[in-house]
Amino acid sequence: MAQPNALESRTALVTGSSKGVGRGIAVALASAGADVIVNFNSDREGAETTASTVRSLGRRAWVVQADVGKAVDIERMFGQIAAWEAAVDILVNNAGVQTWKPLLDLAESDWDRVLSTNLKGCFLCTQSAARHMKERGWGRIVNIGSGCNKLAFPGLVDYTASKGGIEMLTKVAAVELAPYGITVNCVAPGAIEIERTRLEASDYAATWAAATPVGRVGQPEDVANAVVFFANPSSSFITAQTIWIDGGLFARPYWPYHE
Repeated sequence: MAQPNALESRTALVTGSSKGVGRGIAVALASAGADVIVNFNSDREGAETTASTVRSLGRRAWVVQADVGKAVDIERMFGQIAAWEAAVDILVNNAGVQTWKPLLDLAESDWDRVLSTNLKGCFLCTQSAARHMKERGWGRIVNIGSGCNKLAFPGLVDYTASKGGIEMLTKVAAVELAPYGITVNCVAPGAIEIERTRLEASDYAATWAAATPVGRVGQPEDVANAVVFFANPSSSFITAQTIWIDGGLFARPYWPYHE
């Protein structure tokens, strides 16, 4: 993890940071010295809680509503950021939604919602932030992927497609933006215990800890620490990479023998 104040004088925009992993990322960046712009779509109360935590760490925080899948919202959000006289040095594309349905039952509207938020939102925010970063000759963009970047997740075809797309968007953006001093990397979590994932199983932590080689489920700070690493100035020679925050989960193959 970066040293305290390694991100002093930097400002980070974290999309979807009203709760869960996004909140953990916002707080970790603040702990490393960054001011934070907290983006939310519908949970203003949660966003205000995240901002309050950031301020308790002695950093500035702003709260801005935007549906990242809508270009008009992104334009308004960056206009608001400019009005605050803030500059986005670090962008974390975290906002994401899921639909749990089999491929044959998935509605077009479900597909459109997930791809719009997860993949199109990553594209729109990356494009807008990078245009400003280019002018300053420095920037860090970190996209939040998933274990489904590596493996097929049954029942999550739209989510899996969006996250796989994010990994390739990361690589192309990294190559195109490198000449401007901008790095672009992807953090791909495994089983992380947050409000949403606890609804997936009656005992989510125990279920996934048993399948994870390190013997525990992940927490938001595990993902956040990797984001802070990529945001750090000392990571300037690392770009177009995906790092797996999964406790070894997706390196373990199906093994039919009992140990």
